[in-house]
Amino acid sequence: MNRSNFMKLLGLATVALHSLPSMAFTTQDSKKLELIGKGNPAVFGNGFSLRKEAYDAFVKMRTAAEKDGISIHVVSSYRNYAHQNRIWERKYKRFTKQGLSPINAIKKIIEYSTIPGTSRHHWATDIDIIDKNASYSGDVLVPKKFHGDGPFCKLREWLETNANSFGFYIVYTDRADRKGFKYEPWHYSYAPISKPMLQEYKKLDIKKMLQAEKLLGSEHFDENFINSYIKENILDINPELLG
Repeated sequence: MNRSNFMKLLGLATVALHSLPSMAFTTQDSKKLELIGKGNPAVFGNGFSLRKEAYDAFVKMRTAAEKDGISIHVVSSYRNYAHQNRIWERKYKRFTKQGLSPINAIKKIIEYSTIPGTSRHHWATDIDIIDKNASYSGDVLVPKKFHGDGPFCKLREWLETNANSFGFYIVYTDRADRKGFKYEPWHYSYAPISKPMLQEYKKLDIKKMLQAEKLLGSEHFDENFINSYIKENILDINPELLG
């Protein structure tokens, strides 16, 4: 997808909104809403949701994996802002109830979960996946289940060899010097769309957005925290996805 088509894809000013000028979004507003999970992207999928180009590529990848005895199953795909906020609030309440201070609860959350408005899952380009053919129990998105004798080891190996040829790249690698979110062998992103989306996302005033949202614990989002979060959690990812 070229940049021109991508920008068209993000334009969400509907006929209904145009009929109500005082409520209508500008193209810039609409684009921003999709980038932060508050838009309404056209998505496709049965039991999961991806943008059309990403969905088509995923289907091809899934079909190829089936020939090798692997059944790729999407655990998580598109999430809107409200969905991510529910995850955030659930974890924040659980960790603080367990005795963690608010700031330590936040640090615990952002080992694996994003602050609402900053999730790549808002873009409908990213997926968390497992192998449905494997025998497993309990939590599935656990790194050790993708290594050694873990149930999803075969899937990980297949993805490392084949995923890139379908446009999908692991986001949070196991590179020793990478900071931010911990290693996630299950999280893949469709690069042809997510790379230009990240470039557009970087143009937003993320600091202002996070300070304006009334999230649980957001009073602890000081300037140092936000700057570190942007540098390490949002941008310290697989270089192949940085553009």
